[in-house]
Amino acid sequence: MDEDGLLARIVPRLPRGSDTLLGPGDDAAVVAAADGRVVVSTDVLVDGQHFRRRWSSGRDVGFRAAMQNLADIAAMGARPTALVIALAVPDDIAPEWLEDLADGLAEACGDVGVVGGDLSAGTELSVAVTVLGDLAGREPVRRSGARPGDVLAHAGVRGRSAAGHAVLEAGLDGFDDLADAYRRPLPPLAAGVDAALAGATAMLDVSDGLLRDALRIATASGVRVDLDAPAEVFADDLAALAAAARALGVDPAMWVLAGGEDHGLLAAFPPSTPLPAPFRAVGRVIAGEPAVTVAGEAPRGPLGWDHFARRSDRG
Repeated sequence: MDEDGLLARIVPRLPRGSDTLLGPGDDAAVVAAADGRVVVSTDVLVDGQHFRRRWSSGRDVGFRAAMQNLADIAAMGARPTALVIALAVPDDIAPEWLEDLADGLAEACGDVGVVGGDLSAGTELSVAVTVLGDLAGREPVRRSGARPGDVLAHAGVRGRSAAGHAVLEAGLDGFDDLADAYRRPLPPLAAGVDAALAGATAMLDVSDGLLRDALRIATASGVRVDLDAPAEVFADDLAALAAAARALGVDPAMWVLAGGEDHGLLAAFPPSTPLPAPFRAVGRVIAGEPAVTVAGEAPRGPLGWDHFARRSDRG
């Protein structure tokens, strides 16, 4: 099928969104920006690096591609307004797989429009997503605002996606909930705006691991971030991961602390601020050289995911 034929099958399945003034069909789309500023982020998913087609349907990949980008906008304290998708498609991809991907995008986006993009032939399947957002007059919540005395809080689940990747990699049956958490993460998108309204001083999307992303807040803010012991604050996560961890012979705390791609939100709040749901306190911000610690001790093992580490089996 040629490019026009593929687009004719894909575009009608994409959501329009309430901020879309002009959607697909012209050389560019037009999206409302009532704030006068636009929050922009982009990400790319590559077959074999970020997902595997033998594990994930087209609908799974579309859902995941949307969610991980929507979470970036939420982490700035903004509301997502539109997505632009660029696809590089090898010869072995059927049109039905691309229709499924469009359906996954629509399922994840809800009222956020997919307003256009690009479609190209390629040697490997890649999905590049650019997402726009609106701050509604607020200042963005950056990584660099955490101050000593702030409470560190997290919204969302921890370790589920990493555990799901591990059980899929090992070919274990009986852990569909974890596999689905890897294929179709559910970040707490509305919590980003709620955190901004509550006065969050710093925030980011936990995409590469709780330790690694906490260190990013510490480095940007010039502070030390100390996480509480996992057994104290992540007991529910550890319990949910326990059976899979026993089957694989690993410590579930490793998934909680260093596993990424759950796309929860990690934020710092002034100590007197009531934490908005579903945030809960998981540590504190301390004066000192930028570092991340766990119960006052340097963490052992990897901090999280590194896109350029020698881990080509990730996906």
